[in-house]
Amino acid sequence: MPRQKSRTEKVDVRGLRYNVRHWGPEDAPAVFFLHGWMDCSPTFQFVVDALRKEWHVIAPDWRGYGESEWLNRPYWFPDYYADLDCLLAHYSPGRPARIVGHSMGANVAGTYAGVRRGRVSQLVMLDFLGLRPAIDEDSPKIFGQWLDCVARGVRAHFHPDCEALAARLMQANPRLTEERAAFLSWKASRMHGDGTVSMACDPWHHVASPMVYHVEDTLACWRRIEAPVLLLIAEHGYIVRRFANDPREFERRLSSIPNVATVSIPDSGHNVQHDQPERVAAAIEEFLDGD
Repeated sequence: MPRQKSRTEKVDVRGLRYNVRHWGPEDAPAVFFLHGWMDCSPTFQFVVDALRKEWHVIAPDWRGYGESEWLNRPYWFPDYYADLDCLLAHYSPGRPARIVGHSMGANVAGTYAGVRRGRVSQLVMLDFLGLRPAIDEDSPKIFGQWLDCVARGVRAHFHPDCEALAARLMQANPRLTEERAAFLSWKASRMHGDGTVSMACDPWHHVASPMVYHVEDTLACWRRIEAPVLLLIAEHGYIVRRFANDPREFERRLSSIPNVATVSIPDSGHNVQHDQPERVAAAIEEFLDGD
């Protein structure tokens, strides 16, 4: 399948240089694609290639990812909500937006849709239904661990070349084809002066938040969502792994989204956009066309 060419631009988002990737004609219906943790915008290339209609896909690299500005220090998660608010004000100032979010991108978009209800017209969440409850809610201990990480710093993991990175990606995800792994190893990485490569993600993202995660905060936002929501569930993804043995919790979380439909994607892991892009694209378009 031929690759649809993308173009990028740099925009100011709350004082940071953001990289925003575009596919498709600018006068086509717009849809925002938001990537997940330790990822960046090229992750959606395979889904974009499989779309049958013309769309203007707008896919930012979150702060600290891809070609957007890196802080080289710890990140504060609520900044992503404000960044999204700024991006939508820039690219969709007069109308609510269609949003597709994977993992962390779905996390940000789902909460945002419940808080800024008039700004989201449709929402697709790829393999995300909240995180596991915190095992250790000892806040002083968690803060201490965070301080220790900040004090000693972080280091990126380097690979000898893009071929080695592609092999590592295929090891982490056996469903990833050689061609797609090679694409990601070039488009979602950074090359360094000595020829080594690393994923295009600020290593400070590996530092765990000092704040305890409370799913009730997330569910409270989801209950306020007015836009229709499509949840894609990967057969071997995080949703199944987290809730297969706890169907009551799965149903509790799912039922907190007022207008939600689900589609299961077979033979796919958490990176469902890599494993089954044609099925993901078809589900997205069927949902968006139903508006």
